[in-house]
Amino acid sequence: MRLRALRTFSFVSFACAALCLAAQGQAPVSNSQPQTTPQPAATTPAAQSNSAEISSQEQPTTFKVNVNLVLVRVVVRDAAGKIVGNLKKEDFQLFDNRKPQVISKFAIESPESEVAVAKPAPEPGETTPAPAFIAPQRFVAYLFDDMHLQWPDLQRVREAANRTLADMKPTDRLAIYTTSGQGMVDFTDDGIKLQQALLKLMPHPIGVQQSNPCPDISYYMADLMENKSDSQAIQAATQDALACRYQNDPKFLAQAGADAKSTAMQQLSVGNQETLVALRTLKDMVRKTGSMPGQRMIVLVSPGFFNPENLQDESDVIDRAVRENVVVNTLDARGLYTVDPLGDISQSGPTSPSAAIVEQQYRLDSAREDENILAEIADGTGGSFFHNNNDFDTGFRRVGIAAPEYSYVLGFSPSTLKPDGHYHALKVSVKVPPHLSIQARRGYFAPKHQANPEEMAKQELEDAVFSQDEQHELPVALHTQFFKSSDEDAKLAVLVWVDLRKIRYVKAQGRNNNALTIVSALFDRNGNYVIGQQKKIEMRLKDETLKGNLGSSGITLKSSFDVKPGSYMVRLVVRDAAGQLSTENGAVEIP
Repeated sequence: MRLRALRTFSFVSFACAALCLAAQGQAPVSNSQPQTTPQPAATTPAAQSNSAEISSQEQPTTFKVNVNLVLVRVVVRDAAGKIVGNLKKEDFQLFDNRKPQVISKFAIESPESEVAVAKPAPEPGETTPAPAFIAPQRFVAYLFDDMHLQWPDLQRVREAANRTLADMKPTDRLAIYTTSGQGMVDFTDDGIKLQQALLKLMPHPIGVQQSNPCPDISYYMADLMENKSDSQAIQAATQDALACRYQNDPKFLAQAGADAKSTAMQQLSVGNQETLVALRTLKDMVRKTGSMPGQRMIVLVSPGFFNPENLQDESDVIDRAVRENVVVNTLDARGLYTVDPLGDISQSGPTSPSAAIVEQQYRLDSAREDENILAEIADGTGGSFFHNNNDFDTGFRRVGIAAPEYSYVLGFSPSTLKPDGHYHALKVSVKVPPHLSIQARRGYFAPKHQANPEEMAKQELEDAVFSQDEQHELPVALHTQFFKSSDEDAKLAVLVWVDLRKIRYVKAQGRNNNALTIVSALFDRNGNYVIGQQKKIEMRLKDETLKGNLGSSGITLKSSFDVKPGSYMVRLVVRDAAGQLSTENGAVEIP
């Protein structure tokens, strides 16, 4: 089940004459007084000239982006298992299909760098801001794979997860999600609501579960039979069907073969669907968690699952998680897992010794494949993989407490990357010192088509909104105003002041040219995205305009939101045509 869309910006056009409050000399509005609608200024030649110099548009902004940049998150540990955080770019070597690559992007990241501190946005004219408001600092989304989890395992892990809720801190926000889409709770600090959601978790497989399947064919074995034409698997399944349906009567051998093929096709269809839904739900969870303003983690609780046909989706999950700085920790819900050499004694099973040996080997191979995807996702995102252990209390504390102290993000741009969808194996190594262990993604898929620059530009701006980092490359200031029309309704104004004289312009045809893209967004007290607006200002200013009143006072642009009383974090992103960026966080409390 796909999650609903999370980010929707409202593109609103506006008239400059109504918004350039500072240029028109309008007084700021107090939070305690109702706002009044300003009267339009008289039309004068000067006003007509200024309005022609500043205009608004509703077209997408185009940024320069590198569509071929591949990001690799790396966690390095010494011989004692301690995280190493003092390496430099030149210490790393990165290989794509065994070919050395030039590392063009390098960053050292830590969980502390993701904590967003929202300062109360002052009203215009305020000089002493209120004390800083600390936003929620850690977001942990538990994703229970209830399509693959069987009841005994699910019962154990949900009880262990419930016990670890006592470790929640006031700045933590937890969420409960499931691959089936049943019984989910969004990010919250309400422990009772989280406990109730955990206790309601139940298995929700897509296919019908049979207590005594005949023949007993797993998804892994079905893939061997149908996609790889494995004669040994086909023969073992046929012997199984002959034993459990026809009492090993050889005259029914052909019918047993047909039964085995039919069952394999059914298992393949169900298995593919369950894997696809699980991966796409995880991808949506990365997108959702990536919008949170702090440390961001996902804990995937699953017995693992086989993935022969949806490798691109798995690669997309890792790509998105690295870009969104989301760590995905995984917990194998099977615990200390062993495969019974004799199989499940409740099943009829094959009577042929040779078929029994073959099916035993397939059970072992299937168990390793199911576990492999959990390891790959954790390695690729810088996460931890808890497995082969029945102490789930320790497991949940290990995978749900914090991201690695340090991780490295390496980026490279393959010069000969073709949009053919082919898999590229990755290898990361450290030159010195020796005896270090490397945790990193194992590969990626090339795109199947060229990326759309406009779509990439939109994504780049959106990522800036949800990153929560603050930058100050443009001379802007954030202010807020609100008034309550009733006990239940309020209007919040986000005001952005821009110092026109300190912006870099491109001189052309006697004008000073630049464009500003401005995004204002609101997040609730739990860090969930509420609403946003995007605007674009085109400026073609004359020299005398910059030297006059408009240049000295700057302009103030307003975005208005209808909201309910409560606590909000305001996120502001301003970017100009040259790629200069300013981002700020503010906080407002509407009683």
